[in-house]
Amino acid sequence: MIKPIVTYLINCLIKNILAVCSFFLLISNTVLAQNVVLIDDKIPHYIFSYGEIECLEDRTGVLMLNDILKLSVNSKFLVNEEYNPKNYNMGSAYWYKFKIKHSAASGKNWLLEFFDQSINDFSLFVPDSNGHYHAYHSGTAYPFNRREYQHKNFVYELNNDSNAELTYYIRIKSSQSVSAIIVLRDIHWFVKYALNEYLFFGLFYGMVIVFSLYNLLMFLAVRQIQYLYYVLYNLSIGLYEMSIDGIAFQYLWPNWPLWNAYGIGFTLYLSSVFGLMFTLVFLYSKIKAPKMYRVIIGVIVLRSLFFIACVFNTHLFNYKVIELIPLLVAYGTGIYVWKSGYRPARFFVMGYSFLLIGFLIKILLFFELSWLPYGPFIYYSLSFCFVFEMLLVSFAIGESVRIMKCTLNTDLSPQVDQHMLEVRSKAAIIEKQNEEISSMNAILEKDNYELHLNIEKVTKARVMSHEVDFAEFSKSYPDRETCFKYLSELKWSIGYTCRKCTNKCFLAGFLPYSRRCTKCGYDESVIAHTIFQNSKIPINKAFYMLFLVYSTKGKISSYKLSGLLLIRQSTCWAYNSKMQKILEERKKELKSTGEKGWSKLIITPV
Repeated sequence: MIKPIVTYLINCLIKNILAVCSFFLLISNTVLAQNVVLIDDKIPHYIFSYGEIECLEDRTGVLMLNDILKLSVNSKFLVNEEYNPKNYNMGSAYWYKFKIKHSAASGKNWLLEFFDQSINDFSLFVPDSNGHYHAYHSGTAYPFNRREYQHKNFVYELNNDSNAELTYYIRIKSSQSVSAIIVLRDIHWFVKYALNEYLFFGLFYGMVIVFSLYNLLMFLAVRQIQYLYYVLYNLSIGLYEMSIDGIAFQYLWPNWPLWNAYGIGFTLYLSSVFGLMFTLVFLYSKIKAPKMYRVIIGVIVLRSLFFIACVFNTHLFNYKVIELIPLLVAYGTGIYVWKSGYRPARFFVMGYSFLLIGFLIKILLFFELSWLPYGPFIYYSLSFCFVFEMLLVSFAIGESVRIMKCTLNTDLSPQVDQHMLEVRSKAAIIEKQNEEISSMNAILEKDNYELHLNIEKVTKARVMSHEVDFAEFSKSYPDRETCFKYLSELKWSIGYTCRKCTNKCFLAGFLPYSRRCTKCGYDESVIAHTIFQNSKIPINKAFYMLFLVYSTKGKISSYKLSGLLLIRQSTCWAYNSKMQKILEERKKELKSTGEKGWSKLIITPV
């Protein structure tokens, strides 16, 4: 009696369990079913994510679209369980499937945009109304000009003239770890977003160039190698960002896609090596942290060996996380040197703190954690951190220069004091010995001064004679500087007065020996309001011509002036006529002036 009852209870329990399992299986199938993305004018920007992309790994790498469309293969697609699917196996080709419900009533033009600019081979298969597929190929393995839109990302314009629900396929084959980031945008949103993004790129790369030029000027000024290392580090960072953003492919090597296989890894290697070399020299690691100095040298050697291995096996470039080692070594060295009392190291540590934060965010992005707030700020977080790092390290460089100046002054001060003591002791000894010599020197100086005055008087007298030639005249007025100085002394012999506002105060003007009024700013040249104003012949020859005209009382011919001064006769005739006219007009005034009368002709009466 008991046995039938137990059997009945067991059968009921089994039926209930099967019913529950069927229910949960139905729910799981519903949950795991691929979601369809609807085109909606109210949502101009949409990123495909969980449940909207199905993935299939082709380990053979030989499957074509016809193979994929077969039910036996198509049924193997799995619903994406990550925010953005990735190609974890570099040797495989990855297929992605997603569905879009079109809307003919939409009043906008729609685009599909595919991120991750490092994809080598990217193929998009677009269905038409007849169920046929059209292939569009792009990626870093193809020349840049093959793209439909000349944009760093892969962009395809949708045909949205029906209400059909279409299934799209993507095939990705890449030697690096990439993400299948698919975005649906209307074209207005895309243009706005693209312009803002390229503006950001321009600002970022402009700052890299500005900081590089600043440190290059520092290197040229003080010739210290750390500034050159930092210039090379900044440029390497800029090239790395350009390579990873696709900007380098678009603008630097659009027709050489082979460079894309090495660009990111090569620039990342250069940034690590030059960053460590800058750390060595800037923080004086060999003196202040000898153990860390040896560690840095070892890291540079190992990093170089790893780079050589990457050249022969480009798949190794995917291990970007290895850059955390040089970063941590430089960061640790900065902390150690800062604690030892070197103040500029604090800015270095703060700058590298931002760099470390940006690097950690990049690592979190690689693992696509669900709690991470995805967006432009997170995506470009490393670029922002690079800017802060460059700014703070520039502060560190500036403070190191100030410390260097103070150190030089401190080091030189005792040496100067010691040298002054030695000089004073020697001077005291020599002073007694030179008492007699000093008195004799005083007598000799007096004689020399008188002799100099006599020679100058004789020379001036000779110059003012009627027989002096131009070579001898040039001994007193040899060049433009001497003539301008003489004109300045002659013109303002009784003081300066502005011709515009009668102000008495002046500053140096634009031309030599000219004077500029401090009140109205009028700049008066030294030849203004003189006989030489607007003269087109050398001023020293003009001096000599005036002297000859005056000393011959205007009787010298223009032919003779031309022969003496080696100036065209027509020019000499024009100046001779002008000077003879002034000489005639001021004849009475010049009667008693003697040998200096020629200089009285220079200033034009007000």
